Amino acid sequence: MDKKFIRTASLIGEEALLKLNNAKIALFGVGGVGSAVLEALVRAGVGNIDVFDPDVINETNLNRQLITTTENIGQNKVKAAAQRAKSINPSVNIGEAAIFFLPENKQEIDFDKYDFIVDAIDTVTAKIELVLIANEKNIPIISVMGTGNKLRPEKLMVSDIYKTRVCPLCRVMRTQLKKRGIKGLSVVWSDETPKTPNHLAEIKENGRVAPASAPFVPITAGVIAASHVVNNLIK
Repeated sequence: MDKKFIRTASLIGEEALLKLNNAKIALFGVGGVGSAVLEALVRAGVGNIDVFDPDVINETNLNRQLITTTENIGQNKVKAAAQRAKSINPSVNIGEAAIFFLPENKQEIDFDKYDFIVDAIDTVTAKIELVLIANEKNIPIISVMGTGNKLRPEKLMVSDIYKTRVCPLCRVMRTQLKKRGIKGLSVVWSDETPKTPNHLAEIKENGRVAPASAPFVPITAGVIAASHVVNNLIK
């Protein structure tokens, strides 16, 4: 028994821990939410995680992204994610894919090898495509909804997308998934009313206002998503 996982094994048993070690997860997005998903999955003993994210770490990531330090600004996020994961468990297998997932490049990914998909990305078209793929291939998926402009992690929960309310991203997803005949989707979401960023808001290169954020909600959402994955893998 690997000593670093002995407390987990004492909770879930050796057979369940072996399931986690053999599981293969596709994690899309390794920002505020996704970095917390990665951290929790690795610490839980999940042995194989492919990480998909095209971004490079910048200074504004420091307030919420667990893979980010002042020492790795400018590094590809997937590279930083792999280094963080291996610093926790050197035996973990991390696949690094610095790609922007969209419907147009889905053929580049072999989804059939995954036991679970985690959607921690912001782009609606990509989120919907991941759900469609998961539904077609009968792969479990957990999708994380909006965590920006929010301060209260205790408002987060897991439920079906069609039982959500308040969250603007949930509303868009409900509409689009209903059009495509998707009857259900497990999501991490919050019924906290989003705040409006003030005059200090960051303006992105495309001219859009970046969501305001604090560490509490994205990180908690990521841990909740990871818990959903683990509990479903071992049940």
